[in-house]
Amino acid sequence: MGRPRAVTWREAVASRIYHLVDVFTERAFGGNPLAVFLAGQDIPESLYQPIAKELNLAESTFVLPPDDPANHFRVRIFTPGTELPMAGHPTVGTAYVLIREGRFDPARAGGILRLEEGVGPVQVTVEGGPDGPGMITMEQPQPQFGPEFHDRAAVAALLSLDEDALLPGAPVQVVSCGLPFWYVGLRSLEAIRRVRVRLDLWDRHFRGSESQLLFPFTLETETPGASVHARMFGLDLGLVEDPATGSAAGPLGCYLVRHGLVARAPRVPLICEQGFEIGRPSFIHITIANDGDRINGVRVGGHCVYMGGGTLEV
Repeated sequence: MGRPRAVTWREAVASRIYHLVDVFTERAFGGNPLAVFLAGQDIPESLYQPIAKELNLAESTFVLPPDDPANHFRVRIFTPGTELPMAGHPTVGTAYVLIREGRFDPARAGGILRLEEGVGPVQVTVEGGPDGPGMITMEQPQPQFGPEFHDRAAVAALLSLDEDALLPGAPVQVVSCGLPFWYVGLRSLEAIRRVRVRLDLWDRHFRGSESQLLFPFTLETETPGASVHARMFGLDLGLVEDPATGSAAGPLGCYLVRHGLVARAPRVPLICEQGFEIGRPSFIHITIANDGDRINGVRVGGHCVYMGGGTLEV
């Protein structure tokens, strides 16, 4: 017998290869960047969080075999500071990479990809094209409307604004479609551009509350066709400001419908623009389905741009 073939460097570190993709954009350097590790089962679980901290992106994902064979993959999602039960741009971006790298053929599955996340199975719909995946849309859990915060002067001060900058008729409220956010409506683009979060007031009023995620929005927009302009601050997730937050877009659409800030219809399509203040314009497509006064469907989607990848020698 001959000597065993030497293992190449590339083979030795194959499990540490990651793919970099910009999500919720149709151009490079827009949207929200995401690192995707397709061989998560070959990486020690204890390294998931340190890897996410090392890359220092909003999120990194690790793809694993599913626990239930009825699903296609399991996905674990990490910010630099913590693991998330679900998130929008990691779900959409991971689906894009799986298809691009030949790990999943949407044509053989009716365009439906099922991913296991911390909230349970998430169904993803893929619109294909000759050049690869087009629009990728995820279904989100039904909305849960949480408490309201009634001290509007305190909320305005938290954002370094005057109280009259807040949008009348828009309560400061927690809403969740798997991940809870505080929603704060503002009157104008001018106001949302001036937002500076005061951490001392956050600690005083919101630390330990139902959510540590703050999502101010305004119905004034920068681009034709957009419905709402937003920013997101992840105050306990290791994020300063997130350029595109799919997990917040679904609850935002539900909030807007519930409080009559957009016209109610059996199917309400919206586009949320985000990330403009930090130089990463993003566009998140939202569809809210209604059955009478009850929301019975939440879908969030967008496009992706492949940026490249790399290898960690760990």
